[in-house]
Amino acid sequence: MKRDLTADSLTGLLKTLGGTSDEAGEKYEALRRLLIRFFEWRGSPYPDEHADETLNRVARKADEGIEIENINAYTYEVARFVYLEAIKSRDAKSEQLNDKHLYSLTAGAPNAVEESSQRLNCLDKCLANLPDENRRLIIEYYKNGDLPMIDHRRSIAERLGLRRDALANRMQRIRDKLEYCVKKCVNE
Repeated sequence: MKRDLTADSLTGLLKTLGGTSDEAGEKYEALRRLLIRFFEWRGSPYPDEHADETLNRVARKADEGIEIENINAYTYEVARFVYLEAIKSRDAKSEQLNDKHLYSLTAGAPNAVEESSQRLNCLDKCLANLPDENRRLIIEYYKNGDLPMIDHRRSIAERLGLRRDALANRMQRIRDKLEYCVKKCVNE
């Protein structure tokens, strides 16, 4: 059930973020930008809306008096649930489409395929421009192997002598560089 953010809820969230009102506002905006990237990287069709919904839910919980010790971790978990709900909703809607709707949606498919192909070509170019170590690391990080994802990433972190959060931060920086490079390439 989607509800809008109230002034009280926002005030509670800003208090949870801490600092002066200006600092809390900056933390809110930084958190929102991270959420938007979180949803963009997962292919969300509406990353802004999903980020806002995530923050609204976190704010409502803060307003209800729930003590949130680690706001970033808590927000990330809420974002995962919002994303899963969006996927579930999208899947349910796609099942309801009939052949007529599918035909009208695929009328523009050649452009979509062309754009997707262009993005993949750009991604290949951008990966090739990364330092060898970073390229191997990001490919290994996202490779589906025999281990569950968390165990796979834990083993990578251990091999590199890093904590898992440090590895995740390194991967985020590499993804940010790739994202910038791909967008630049596609727009050229």
